[in-house]
Amino acid sequence: MKRKEAIKVVVDLLEKELVVHANGMICRESFTACDRMENFYMVGSMGLASSIGLGLAISLPHRKIIIFDGDGNVLMNLGSLTMIGDLLPKNLLHIVFDNEVYGSTGNQRTISGTIKLEEIAKSARYSRVEKVKEKDEFKNVIKDCLKCDGPIFILVKVSRESDEGIARVSHTTETIKRRFISAIKD
Repeated sequence: MKRKEAIKVVVDLLEKELVVHANGMICRESFTACDRMENFYMVGSMGLASSIGLGLAISLPHRKIIIFDGDGNVLMNLGSLTMIGDLLPKNLLHIVFDNEVYGSTGNQRTISGTIKLEEIAKSARYSRVEKVKEKDEFKNVIKDCLKCDGPIFILVKVSRESDEGIARVSHTTETIKRRFISAIKD
C-alpha cells in the first residue's frame, strides 16, 4: 500500500479530530488528500509531531488527537513514546507510516526494518499496539481505534514510492497556526 492510500483511509473517516502531521511527504500527501482546519502541518521540524500531539492530548482531554508520523520522525524522538506511555492519554491515536526510509531527503534507509517500532510502543505501555500491511485491514483497525481509549499506536507498513510533483503545503506557518487554533476552539 502506498502511504498516500493509507492517509486517505484515515482522512475519509475523520470528523472533528485534531491531526498533527509529521514534516515532509506525510504533510504534503495529507494536505493534498484533505486540507482541514483541524490539521496541524509540521513544516521543517523533524521528529516533533509526537511531542506536539502529546501536549495537545494532555491539554485537550475532551478531544481526540491523532498523530500522523513517519518511521524516520519517530526514530528522531523516541523519548516521546516513553512520555506517552508514562502519561497514558486516553484520547491519543499515534499512526506511524513506516516505509523504512527517510523519503523526503533521498530514501536513505532508516533502521525500522530491523528495530521494531511496534515493540518499542508495547514496551512504552501504549494501551493498544497494531501493525498493519493491507488497506482493508487498516481501514477496519482505524474504524475501531477511533472509538477506543488510548494511547493507541498503529504501525502501517507502506511502500517507499511517492508520487512525483506532489504539492507542498501552501499555507504559511502563521496561517496553519491560526486555522488550527480556530479548530481547537470549536
